[in-house]
Amino acid sequence: MALMAANPTILLTNDDGINAPGLATLRTELTAFGDVTVVAPESNQSGVGRARSEAAVVRDHPWGYGLVGTPADCVAYALRGLDTDFDIVVSGVNSGPNAGNYVVGRSGTVGAGIEAAFLGTPALAVSAYHSTDFFLSPPAEYDFGRPARIAARLISRAVDVGVYDDVDLLNVNAPVDAPNPPVVLTEPYHDYGQDVERLEVADRDTTELGVDAGELGDDEHVVRLRDRTWPGVVGWENPFPPTDEHRSRYPVGTDRRAMVDAAVSVSPLSVQHASPDSAALAEVVETLDTE
Repeated sequence: MALMAANPTILLTNDDGINAPGLATLRTELTAFGDVTVVAPESNQSGVGRARSEAAVVRDHPWGYGLVGTPADCVAYALRGLDTDFDIVVSGVNSGPNAGNYVVGRSGTVGAGIEAAFLGTPALAVSAYHSTDFFLSPPAEYDFGRPARIAARLISRAVDVGVYDDVDLLNVNAPVDAPNPPVVLTEPYHDYGQDVERLEVADRDTTELGVDAGELGDDEHVVRLRDRTWPGVVGWENPFPPTDEHRSRYPVGTDRRAMVDAAVSVSPLSVQHASPDSAALAEVVETLDTE
């Protein structure tokens, strides 16, 4: 890959919406060394992953365009619908971390980067967390400056030394409060669970779940599905406090351990769904009876 141009063309998007403070802060950092076009969702699209829409409304915005759709829609529109050859796609700064293998797969922030990589453009997704508060709520009360600066510096150096020759996407999680956080090369940690709760007849006021319980038949029931993406969390508490227990739970080199240590986690990702070698599967395929 060629070195980044002196004034690179940068596509900036996110999943928190075009008016999110993290995007505004990152735009300020990126415009210091590049030509930035914003194409971002008009409303919050957190947790949509790489979902795409069949059609989307696009509206002019002082920074570029607002799009009534998902982060992946924004990237697809910008890379194939605008007359601009973008050097890199940057997504963020997300309000809250995107760490752990399952969370990364659900993230709209990361989903934008994955869409970019499939379309042949290098990408970086950056998310912010607070080492004590963890979740940034409300976002307007936090300073996204450090994650934005870190992302800008990573972009420049990663492109210039050829990181994207081997990597499709960088997923970055950076603390907003640590004054001089270490930067750690990581991989997403596999840590996920699912709770399934059957709702009783007396609890069938399920409007919030998008279900009209009054129309249920005798052979139907409602279940509530809850992801357990942050282990042991009640409400908005920090799932990764800096304790010996949590340091022993998450191995060094994982993104979640980096957050326990209030570090910057940098995870290189690939969108190529590589096929692992499996002698057992090869035998099954070779001997499968299709009569």
